[in-house]
Order: sequence, then C-alpha cells, then structure tokens
Amino acid sequence: MISQADVLNAINRAEIDMQVATAKQYPRHLPTVLNQIQTYATMDVETASDCFYALYRKNADGSDQVIEGLSVRMAEIIANAWGNLRIATRIIGNDGKTITAQAVCHDLETNVAISTEVKRSILTKKGYTFSQDMQVVTGNAAAAIAFRNAVLKVIPKAVTKKVITEVQQVAQGQAMDLERQRQTLIQYFAKFNVSEQMIFDLFEIKLRDEIDKEKVMILKGLYNAIKEGTTSVQEAFVKPVEERKLAIEAKKKSEETKGKAAAAMKKQTAKKDEAPANVDTETGEIKPEEAGK
Repeated sequence: MISQADVLNAINRAEIDMQVATAKQYPRHLPTVLNQIQTYATMDVETASDCFYALYRKNADGSDQVIEGLSVRMAEIIANAWGNLRIATRIIGNDGKTITAQAVCHDLETNVAISTEVKRSILTKKGYTFSQDMQVVTGNAAAAIAFRNAVLKVIPKAVTKKVITEVQQVAQGQAMDLERQRQTLIQYFAKFNVSEQMIFDLFEIKLRDEIDKEKVMILKGLYNAIKEGTTSVQEAFVKPVEERKLAIEAKKKSEETKGKAAAAMKKQTAKKDEAPANVDTETGEIKPEEAGK
C-alpha cells in the first residue's frame, strides 16, 4: 500500500524537478536582472527609501554605531528580478515567550538552498503574553525578516552591490527638498508616537535644521526597521538615549573617583616628602636638640 506521505513526497519532488528543468531552460541574464532591480527600486524616492533600514547599537567602548542593511522590501525586489527562486516561510514555534519563523530560499539554477530562522518576543515589558492579534502581527514580521535573510544569503551581495549604491543615491532624494524630507519623516514617526524631541535627543541636536542628509537617511532606515518589525521605538529611540545618559554618568563618576584618588595620593606623597622638624630644609643638616628636650 502507498501511504499519503509517500504520495505527497512524490508530488513535491515532481514539482521541484519541473521547476529546476524550467530554470535550466530559461536561465537568468545578469545584466537584465540588475537593470530590473534598479528600475523597480528607483521608481521614486519613497520606494528607494523603503529599500533600507537602520539600527542604533552600542559599541564595546560605549560609542553609538549605526547598523544599516537592506530591508524586506528590497529583498522582495531582488527576489522578483533574480527569478528561478523557490521561497517559503512558515511559523515553526511558539512557546508562549517567543515566536520562531523559518524561511527557505532555493536557487533552482545553482541548486543553492538556505534556511534561516528568526525569533521574536511576544512578551510585554511587564512579562504578559501578547494578545492573539499581536502574536499574528509579530509572527508575520518574523516571517518577513526570515524571508529577507534567506534571500540575501542566496543571492551574492557582490552581484547587487553596484545597483544598491545607485538606489541609495536615489533614496537620498537629490531632487527632493531637504526641509520637506524632514517634515515628512517627523509626520511618519508621529504615527509611532515618536516626538520631534525624541529625534533631537537621539542625534544630540537642538534644532530641526541640524537634521542633515545623512541623518535623514538614518531616520528613513529607522522608520523602515520599525515598520517591518526589525526593531521597536523603545530600542530605536528610548534605549540609545538612556544608555548614553548612563554612560555619561558612569564616566563622570569614574573621573570623580580618579580625581579623589589622585588628590589622596598627592597628599600622601607630600606628607612623606615633608622634612622632620629637626632637619634644616636648606642644608639638610640635623639641628641640635634644644636644651631641656
């Protein structure tokens, strides 16, 4: 007797074999692929801006570091233009604390297959489990990030590097007024309850005019990262500012401690160097003791 599992395996194998045969018959043409990626990603400034994300992290020395990368939207554009890919995502775990999503990307031409997993917490700050709807949203975000990671591991970065640089230039909005970009971003972040002052605190600035093109790009990346679930408002805006304040306070206390230690050492050294009362400080000779002493 033939089991149902054997039938499903046979059907699945036949589908893959057919897709591989089709991919071999119609291989991708790299110049065409790169042209399509550039065309899709640079249709307008907003689309180009959606192709990147940014995260703020702390280095070992306490300094701020901006981590930039390609967003889920860019991975979708690359995958569609690359062609001959078999991609699947699914939720493989939910233990009440985290949701685990898995994505598999298989290049049918090169027979390279990559599987990636992404975990996302489903607990609130107080330790309560998310509602069912929020768990679905978190699961979808985890699946999207797993999809991006799998696609970008299968498709070589060296191939798309040049195109990505051109997309970044468009994302900077050469034809778009800088002040308009600032206003647009501030309006976008207001939807996530991120105030203008929170943006100022993140960059340690006081005026909107201090948000230059570089900061605009970082803000666009942060917005995309929050929107696709790679990070949160707490991690992107609140945590870096709090960590910076703690680092400044720790440095101040350290300097105060060092200053007190140096003062104590100086006082102790001066006391050791102080000449005894019966020694002439000019000649170094020992004075004769006074009579009766």
